[in-house]
Amino acid sequence: MDMKITDSFVQVSPDCPVERGIEPTTKKEGKTAHMIQYELLSQHPYMFTLEDLIYEVHIRHKQIPDTEVDARGEEIRAELFQKSHPCMRASMLPKKHGWGVHYNEEGKIALYAMESEEYQQFVEAGTNAGSPKLTYAMRSSRG
Repeated sequence: MDMKITDSFVQVSPDCPVERGIEPTTKKEGKTAHMIQYELLSQHPYMFTLEDLIYEVHIRHKQIPDTEVDARGEEIRAELFQKSHPCMRASMLPKKHGWGVHYNEEGKIALYAMESEEYQQFVEAGTNAGSPKLTYAMRSSRG
């Protein structure tokens, strides 16, 4: 399955309930998938492609031990990608938490808070030829 998205910028959803990028939290035990996405992307901008991010989030969310990942990593990855996965347009980060998502030319991902200068630059540049393609995150509600 080819999940290669390049040179694109996902703007926050039109119905995003916040006015600035906020760190996801949870009331439950353990971390949610979007909390893990946030940690990985905020600590390691432009390190992960979408496929690598989905895999890393899966391993951490399911708490698969390093020994099992070392022994069965390729098998775990193959099983994971037998079914399709949504892109970052469906992530809670741009839908509810105020984070724009940039895919560079290599398909590596970074987050930008909606109030940041960089976010505004992506949006303004989006109308120019040769700049990242702009899309919106999916809405949380029908509208």
